[in-house]
Amino acid sequence: MKYIFEVQIKEGFTAEEYADAWVRASQLIQRAPGAMGTELLQKIGDENSLIAIATWHSKIERDAMQAEHTFAIDKIIQSVAPFVGIRPLGEFKEFREVVASYADDDELS
Repeated sequence: MKYIFEVQIKEGFTAEEYADAWVRASQLIQRAPGAMGTELLQKIGDENSLIAIATWHSKIERDAMQAEHTFAIDKIIQSVAPFVGIRPLGEFKEFREVVASYADDDELS
């Protein structure tokens, strides 16, 4: 499953400053059972708008991590909280297989 949220950087703060904190928190969070990686995407044309995607083996494992946040994780998150707006977009499960690009595959021509 994927947990996705939008981050809006407030004036006087930068996406790079947020990304530094996000990486530090993610490195700790990724130690939790079921954690499968994170991505941070920046909107084209709006450097203050980001999308964060955390991939988990299951919702149960993500919920368990959320319930047991460590002080270190909370400290990092709280350090940037005044400078960003966070809007959870939700929890998503795989729906369809990913279709890969086969631009050089002769079988498709």
